[in-house]
Amino acid sequence: MDEEYDDGVGFGRVEREILALERRGFPGPGAKERAVREELGLAPVRYYQLLNALLDDARALAHDPVTVNRLRRVRERRRGER
Repeated sequence: MDEEYDDGVGFGRVEREILALERRGFPGPGAKERAVREELGLAPVRYYQLLNALLDDARALAHDPVTVNRLRRVRERRRGER
């Protein structure tokens, strides 16, 4: 991920914040994207690129297995719909 945010073990602040954001619920359309911009300072496209990479990262799974496994199931279901 982004080296400037690395905590020394390869899993940085931004990665933890992305997973934390994914644990939250959002009230309506656009609320999540607004939170991504305001809280993380990322464009939504970049956020989803980083999130998708996190889902394949063993460190993310070790850090938050419930969230990562839920998001992996959602991703697989969406891929199956295509």
